[in-house]
Amino acid sequence: MVDEGEGGGAYADGYLVPVPEGKKKDYRALAIKMAPVFRELGATRVVEAWGDDLPDGKHTDYRRAVKAEKDENVVFSFVEWPDKATRDAGWAKMMEDNKDNSADDMPFDGKRMFWGGFRPIVEL
Repeated sequence: MVDEGEGGGAYADGYLVPVPEGKKKDYRALAIKMAPVFRELGATRVVEAWGDDLPDGKHTDYRRAVKAEKDENVVFSFVEWPDKATRDAGWAKMMEDNKDNSADDMPFDGKRMFWGGFRPIVEL
């Protein structure tokens, strides 16, 4: 869906997002718009991937993790940063710049989205 940048870094943010199938183009447009913003704030790579092979798990799986409904797919995304300090500063700036934007404008249910920050433990 979107893969922008060279990648690499000592920190990454990861996201899972439930997106209605009918909003795929809207989500992609948002991802294309936001990737350069992340890059300007210091991210080295932005990847947004539309679910393609999401098997049902025995105890949990991608779809259940975000409580995806029948007409929804799952987007797996990650943003790589050179370090946590750059990531924290980038997110602070983004939140300040976008504090007046409404979550109602998003092409997904943000209440079922989840995210977190990660430090690499293996790099080849």
